[in-house]
Amino acid sequence: MESCGIIAGSRALPLMFARQARAMGVKRLVAVAFDGETDPAMAGLVDDIEWVKVGQLSKMIRALADRGVRQCVMLGQIAPKNLFDIRPDLRAMGLLLRLKEKNAHTIFGAIADELRKDGVELIEATPWLEPLMPGAGFVLGTRLSAEQESDVQFGFRIAKEVSRLEIGQLAVVKNGTVLAVEGFEGTDRCLARGGELAGKDGGAVAVKVAKERHDMRFDVPCIGAKTIETCVAAKISVLALEAGKTLVLEQEAVEAMTRKHKICITTVGDGAKS
Repeated sequence: MESCGIIAGSRALPLMFARQARAMGVKRLVAVAFDGETDPAMAGLVDDIEWVKVGQLSKMIRALADRGVRQCVMLGQIAPKNLFDIRPDLRAMGLLLRLKEKNAHTIFGAIADELRKDGVELIEATPWLEPLMPGAGFVLGTRLSAEQESDVQFGFRIAKEVSRLEIGQLAVVKNGTVLAVEGFEGTDRCLARGGELAGKDGGAVAVKVAKERHDMRFDVPCIGAKTIETCVAAKISVLALEAGKTLVLEQEAVEAMTRKHKICITTVGDGAKS
């Protein structure tokens, strides 16, 4: 690919994609970055960058189209609170008014449609990121006990059902009891809440999944060192990821933390495509 755009949210994933894409032969990278969200280090990894505010849909699309970008990826997060603090421009306001349901799938799907109107195709980033997605049988840290294995399978069923209902993609369980499921607050707060409800000894199991027919164009499940720090603080003993569908970022740091804090990271499911 000669040229690729990056709509870059927060955290490490957009930066990692830029490095991976460059290493795999993409010659020109153009980023759209969000004030207060995107890591400023992104500017040093791309050939051109435009800073916008959350909600400036017209400016975001124009930044790519005017630079001749025909394909782009969307990576990283926008803090949930900022989705309600935005001041949408006219194009974003029209998009939101047309939606009967407002969730990640409908909103970002509509953004993809708006990009397409201006000649920019939103594509999956997974071809460049697959080496960072562990498959079935992956284990870091301590091995699972029989009880933990049972909780992983139980949590997997719960998390898949919660994700099917478009609520969230994470469940925290212990001894066959559901302690927390992810809602609008996001992964880290759900882990903290589940860990608190597990009692002073901790030991809860967290399971993170992809949705059925998960659209990887705008939502790639991922964990990194910050996720493990949250697990440590919440005394989570196991973090299970759906095989072949979840990125592990900052892998060296994550592996070191699992050894130090005796946490197990493993995969669940067969990794088949939804």
